[in-house]
Amino acid sequence: MAARALNVVATVVRVVCSAIGAVILLYAIFVFFEANPANGIVEFTRNIREDFGGFTTDLFTPEDLKLRETINAAIAALVWVVVGTTLSKLLVRLAPAPKAKAG
Repeated sequence: MAARALNVVATVVRVVCSAIGAVILLYAIFVFFEANPANGIVEFTRNIREDFGGFTTDLFTPEDLKLRETINAAIAALVWVVVGTTLSKLLVRLAPAPKAKAG
């Protein structure tokens, strides 16, 4: 029972982290292709990037501001996916092995 619960938690962690990474990556694409910043979808993705990906703000500082934000946002997206996948795998490994049935 505990193994199943940990597998469910691992799946939820992986899906949530991947979704956050996908939204941040979408924001990076919007920045790169100069999407209208007043658009609701662009605003939503920018807010997610600021809330969940702010740790990479100004990580790299090329002079081109569009390139700067694209690179830093893409790195934040990658970090979310990698960390989510790693945590998910760790949770699966922590799950107790199923007991063999006596037959």
